[in-house]
Amino acid sequence: MASEQPLAAVTCTAPVNIAVIKYWGKRDEELVLPINSSLSVTLHQDQLKTTTTAVISKDFTEDRIWLNGREEDVGQPRLQACLREIRRLARKRRNAWDGDPLPSSLSCKVHVASVNNFPTAAGLASSAAGYACLAYTLARVYGVESDLSEVARRGSGSACRSLYGGFVEWQMGEQTDGKDSIARQVAPESHWPELRVLILVVSAEKKLTGSTVGMRASVETSALLRFRAESVVPTRMAEMTRCIQERDFPGFAQLTMKDSNQFHATCLDTFPPISYLNAVSWRIIHLVHRFNAHHGDTKVAYTFDAGPNAVIFTLDDTVAEFVAAVRHSFPPGSNGDAFLKGLQVRPAPLSAELQAALAMEPTTPGGVKYIIATQVGPGPQILDNPSAHLLGPDGLPKPAA
Repeated sequence: MASEQPLAAVTCTAPVNIAVIKYWGKRDEELVLPINSSLSVTLHQDQLKTTTTAVISKDFTEDRIWLNGREEDVGQPRLQACLREIRRLARKRRNAWDGDPLPSSLSCKVHVASVNNFPTAAGLASSAAGYACLAYTLARVYGVESDLSEVARRGSGSACRSLYGGFVEWQMGEQTDGKDSIARQVAPESHWPELRVLILVVSAEKKLTGSTVGMRASVETSALLRFRAESVVPTRMAEMTRCIQERDFPGFAQLTMKDSNQFHATCLDTFPPISYLNAVSWRIIHLVHRFNAHHGDTKVAYTFDAGPNAVIFTLDDTVAEFVAAVRHSFPPGSNGDAFLKGLQVRPAPLSAELQAALAMEPTTPGGVKYIIATQVGPGPQILDNPSAHLLGPDGLPKPAA
């Protein structure tokens, strides 16, 4: 075999997930174990995904990684934790096979390239998709077949939820070693076909307080967070699971909004306080409540992660009217035609009654930069076509086409 041929090259994609019962706070920083369970919806990869290629070769002298075309420090602790963990599992699997000598792949270095088709660190859960994709791709290249929750979790807690499609719970677990802190699917992506997701991108800026730092501060100073984890989340997890299983949209929507609001309340209860929502975020919150009040029914829900972007859940029969309401309250900037990305949404008129009920003067254009329309989607996928590889046979990024 010519030495320039890599031993293995694998390319996979992984989805973004949006928590409807929020994860905020670790009980173990090192193992990334949460203080409460959480539940999320996996978004479709046609609109949002991370693509990762991993190549192992005897010729590589060191592990290397490229993110969105730029080489990054492979020594960063979370990346190292993922690599260590996957290699440990690969070794363990080998030893189970009559203690054969280590396959050459385990002594080889790995090159990894990863790209997102959406802005990184814009509050669009890029680290979850990224680390889920890394774990899934490394597992394929190293022949690991066990549960990958721990590998993904060591990179970013919420990443373990991106290992599955549909609706996913991350069980906090009880054990100190974290072996029972794993993700599992509550319902597949086909379960609720009418459900739609709109991401209202308010700001693509990097956030002031990163999640890791914010969480640590909340765990140390917020009494409200402790109360939430111990007394509120367990019943909400059960209730949210029921709403999903029964496709009870009003129940799902109300609980999603309440849990988002409580998460942001624990951020304000942190000392010094943390605020992830901005003025546009608050206007979106009011818009949703007025829209629902006008209809006398909960037809739309918002949720916000650690950033100002809104994620909206609704059913397919309400999407067009809600998009019209957003366009009215937040006129597009100069990108009028590129304001709506993703799934097609037919233009709908805004009735005079609804316009009056919204009682909102349009903001200066560009408050909402754009909307991504998407739906519930599947878990990670392997791309079989070698042309999909982000790294060439030499293990270096392919030149951009």
